[in-house]
Amino acid sequence: MIIGIDDTDSNEGMCTTYLGALLIEELQAYGTVEDCPLLVRLNPTIPYKTRGNAAIALKLKTDCPERVITHIISRIKELSRMECEKTNPGTVFILEKDYKRFKPVLRDFLEKAVRNVIEIKEAKSLISEYGVFSKGFKNGRGLIGALAACGAMLNLEEWDCTFEYLAYRQKERWGTPREIEMKSFLEADRITYPQTWDTVDLTNRLVVCVPRSADPVLFGIRGENPDIVTEAASLIRAEPIERFAVYRTNQGTDMHLLSAVNLSEIQNMHSYRLKGTVSAVPKTILGGHVIFPIRDQEGNEIDCAAFEPTKNFRLLIRKLRPGDRIVLSGSVSSGTLNIEKIEIKTLSPLYKEENPKCPNCGKHMKSSGQAQGFRCKKCKTQAASKILHQVKRDLTVGLYEVPPCARRHLAKPLVREKRSDVDIHPAR
Repeated sequence: MIIGIDDTDSNEGMCTTYLGALLIEELQAYGTVEDCPLLVRLNPTIPYKTRGNAAIALKLKTDCPERVITHIISRIKELSRMECEKTNPGTVFILEKDYKRFKPVLRDFLEKAVRNVIEIKEAKSLISEYGVFSKGFKNGRGLIGALAACGAMLNLEEWDCTFEYLAYRQKERWGTPREIEMKSFLEADRITYPQTWDTVDLTNRLVVCVPRSADPVLFGIRGENPDIVTEAASLIRAEPIERFAVYRTNQGTDMHLLSAVNLSEIQNMHSYRLKGTVSAVPKTILGGHVIFPIRDQEGNEIDCAAFEPTKNFRLLIRKLRPGDRIVLSGSVSSGTLNIEKIEIKTLSPLYKEENPKCPNCGKHMKSSGQAQGFRCKKCKTQAASKILHQVKRDLTVGLYEVPPCARRHLAKPLVREKRSDVDIHPAR
């Protein structure tokens, strides 16, 4: 059977992946947990999410599915942060006899949950129509993620995947400052990068794989396969851990991005890869955010932003000028695209005015006075006006990304790009 679970955590604590790690151990009493558990990130713009909008799925071989269902529902009741208004758990159970029947419908549901917006009633309607055994708590919003996670497990062969090693804190330490040795994270990154990524942010001197919230996670190492994330984790020196789990994930895959033919298609709470031309000089606004508009061939425009948390990435964005042709990846909220990556396709020429040069000696002429042109004092040559001189741009075409400290879970890091048609500039 496949078990999907979502929305057991809150902003104040708990983590659905921690419940998954507990169940991996506890379900051994009822059968055999097969393959890696799944951690599936859903649409990152959904306002109801707690932190990372993640659901999990487990695959279990068992002769007593009823006992498994009873145990899981009991553990969800016990461990979920039900007192939080935003915590609305859901769990779904797919029996092996139904795998083939549910595979296509839950594949479509997964893709919609990652890229679009799904209402609770749509999930409940699917559950009712197909006779899916499920349990929702409170308003049951977690049923959306639980169904999507089951869809991911049923369709593993169809999607790009990465892995994450998640280490969990001892319960008595939850909510207290995490004790870690930064040098060990730097060493783990040095040895395993680029097979692992987003362990540290070298430019900003930050450990980014350690959360700051009160949840049970001590750290999470992301990488290409279970062996490399386990190797990196073995190099970490930190407080004792209670347990760990290695999850297969859709993190770092760009699974959330839609293609937009023109900017008139853009909707809030969706993520896109879109083309455009810079139509105004970027401006820095209150809070340090950098904003600029792009225009498509039909004249439609949208504001794009490198927000303050993107740190040094904003220096790159400030160098853009009208006429630059670019491709952006990011999510749209309140009518503004939050940039995750930028491909600079072509740079528009940049000119500045300067005094004309003397054709004889090559030196710049001096002004002869207001509206009197220019004159070379040495050669006595004259010119009527200033000339335009093309300036070399302090920017090169290529593919750039926000730093690790600002990367969203689903955004594909450039170290995973396999393209040969563009210069790639990974952020470190």
